[in-house]
Amino acid sequence: MVLNNSTSSRKKCILLVEDNPEDYETTLRAFKKAGVTNPVHRCEDGEDALDYLFQRGEYSDPKSAPQPGIILLDLNLPGTDGRQVLAEIKNDENLKQIPVVVLTTSTDPRDIRECYKSGANSYIQKPVDLVGFTKAIEMLSGYWLDMTILPEMADEL
Repeated sequence: MVLNNSTSSRKKCILLVEDNPEDYETTLRAFKKAGVTNPVHRCEDGEDALDYLFQRGEYSDPKSAPQPGIILLDLNLPGTDGRQVLAEIKNDENLKQIPVVVLTTSTDPRDIRECYKSGANSYIQKPVDLVGFTKAIEMLSGYWLDMTILPEMADEL
């Protein structure tokens, strides 16, 4: 997942769980501006994200749903919301090591506490303006994609 690094595990896909098309497009633009070349897969709701992660339904072929290196998760999703998705990810032995960054508009202290209690690795409020949002995504990608050593990369050191 580190840019400018030939290690294939560092180019794992990013799972973006986001129902808002404008936020999705803005995130993609920010990744591009930050030089992120990892493939991005979008799920528009929580149930689709869980199907992807557990390789169910249309994602039953593992090639159509590679395990992501990081998950960017909106909380306020239609149907199964992000809180439920986070809980299922962190309660599964095969998924819980994947970093989950909550990327949401919510600043509710209960949401923040509950997400960390459920195992979120980071909680970021989406800035409302384009410049702020782009800066947040650049900083997020710099930390999670450039600097952080993830479990699957430890053996390569």
